[in-house]
Amino acid sequence: QVQLVESGGGLVQPGGALRLSCAASGSILSGYDMRWYRQAPGKQREFVARISSGRSTFYADSVKGRFIISRDNANNTVYLQMNSLKPEDTAVYYCNALAPAYKGGFSTWGQGTQVTVSS
Repeated sequence: QVQLVESGGGLVQPGGALRLSCAASGSILSGYDMRWYRQAPGKQREFVARISSGRSTFYADSVKGRFIISRDNANNTVYLQMNSLKPEDTAVYYCNALAPAYKGGFSTWGQGTQVTVSS
């Protein structure tokens, strides 16, 4: 079963950029549907971005045009490039992997990485 580890979070000023990484082990990610979610204090976890096994991408309206999701199957890693960050982007960001049906269709979460946007 796949294990996920996020990294790259931190403190950044408004207008700045960060790149989050989600490194997978235990299984090859190439067939997985990969997503990023985030959860701000006192709020529910929300969808941020998705990249399919075929590299189609989808974004929440709140991040469209600012965030870019990508995947490097050779290195079993998914990225989230976050540009023009706003204070409302502050949250714990989680990576999620959805296995293909032939691998059981399991959903796996990482432990999260904190992103704080503040001056």
